[in-house]
Amino acid sequence: MARVPVLEDLGDVAGKRVLVRTDFNVPMHGADDAREISDDFRIRAALPTIEWLTSRGATVVCASHLGRPKGSPEAKYSMDPIRRRLAELAPGVELLENLRFDAGEEGNSPGFVANLVKGIDMYVNDAFGAAHRSHASIVGPPRTLPSAAGRLLEREAEILGSLRESPKRPFVAVLGGAKVSDKIGVIEALLRVVDSLVIGGGMCFTFLAAKGYPVGDSLCELDQIATCKKLLENSKPIYLPEDINGLDASGQFASYGVRLPDGAKGLDIGPGTAGAFTDVIMDARTVFWNGPMGMFEDARFAAGTRTVAEAMAATKAFTVVGGGDSAAALATFNLDDEIDHVSTGGGASLELLELGDLPGLAALRGAPNVK
Repeated sequence: MARVPVLEDLGDVAGKRVLVRTDFNVPMHGADDAREISDDFRIRAALPTIEWLTSRGATVVCASHLGRPKGSPEAKYSMDPIRRRLAELAPGVELLENLRFDAGEEGNSPGFVANLVKGIDMYVNDAFGAAHRSHASIVGPPRTLPSAAGRLLEREAEILGSLRESPKRPFVAVLGGAKVSDKIGVIEALLRVVDSLVIGGGMCFTFLAAKGYPVGDSLCELDQIATCKKLLENSKPIYLPEDINGLDASGQFASYGVRLPDGAKGLDIGPGTAGAFTDVIMDARTVFWNGPMGMFEDARFAAGTRTVAEAMAATKAFTVVGGGDSAAALATFNLDDEIDHVSTGGGASLELLELGDLPGLAALRGAPNVK
C-alpha cells in the first residue's frame, strides 16, 4: 500500500487552524434530550493527534458524525454530550455539530465541503472507522488543503496493511457474525493471504449446509450455498464447527453435533469446537479476528465467543481484532487490554483487508502537500 502522509508532513502548524475529522460515534444511553456517553474510548483515542497539533501551536476544530440521522438535526444525535467530554479531555478544542445533520455529508456535496473548510488551513483525518466512506468530510478537504493522517489512522493503516503484505506465519483469520453475504469479498481476499480460516457465528450454517448438513431453523443464506461450496474447494484449510449449542424446537437449551433437527436453532459453537478453534489460534503467529462465535449477548450462548477471546488473549501470536462486535465482546470479557491491536473500525478494517486501500487513505495521498 502506497505511503499516506502523516502529521510530520504538514510542516509548521503554529498559528494554523486545523480541521480534524474524528470518529466520535460513541455508544450513548438515556433519554433523547439527556443522553450520556456509555464509553468514551473513541474520544480518548483521538487525543494523541489533538495533543500533537495543539502542543505545536495549532488551533484544532474537530468534526464527527454520531449515529444515523437522516440529513437533518435530531436531538438524540446532538454532539453536546461529546462536546462536554472533549472539553474535559482537551480544553479549548472546538467540536462542530453532527456532520450528518446535513445531507451533504453522506452525499459528498461540494457545497458542504466548501462550508466545512471555510477558514481552515489544514486537514487531518483520524477517523479510521469512517475512512471506508466516500463522504464529504473524508474525501473533500484533501482536494484543496494540506492534509495528513492522524496517529490513529496512521497506526490502523500500518497494522492492517502489514496483515495483507507481510504477516508472520502461520496467519489465521477467525471470522464470525451473522451473514456470509456480508463477508464474501473479505473471505476471498483473506484466502489469498492466510494459511487457514476459522468460521463460526451465524455464517457457519451456510457453510455447513454447503457440506450437506441439516441446519434446522438456524440462520442460513440459501442463495450463498453454492458460493460456500466453491470457497470450501480452495486449497487453504477452512475450519468449521463440529458441535453446536442452541435451542431445540420447544425453545429449550440444547447441544448438537453438526446435524441440527427440524426446529432447532444454532446460536453458538459448542465446547468441542471452541477447543479446536483454540488449538488453531494457539499454533498461529498472526491472528485476525472479526465477528463473534455466537449470540454472546445472551449468557447461554456466550461460551464460544468467550473461549475464542481468551485464546486471543493467551496466544503468543500477534493479535488483531477488527472492531465492531468482536471488540465489544472483548470489552465484555475484560480482555481488550490483552490484544496487540483492537481496530476502531469494523467495516473499515474488513474493507482495507479486502481491497488494500480505503477512500479516506486515497484522498490523503492526493492532497496538495503530497509530492
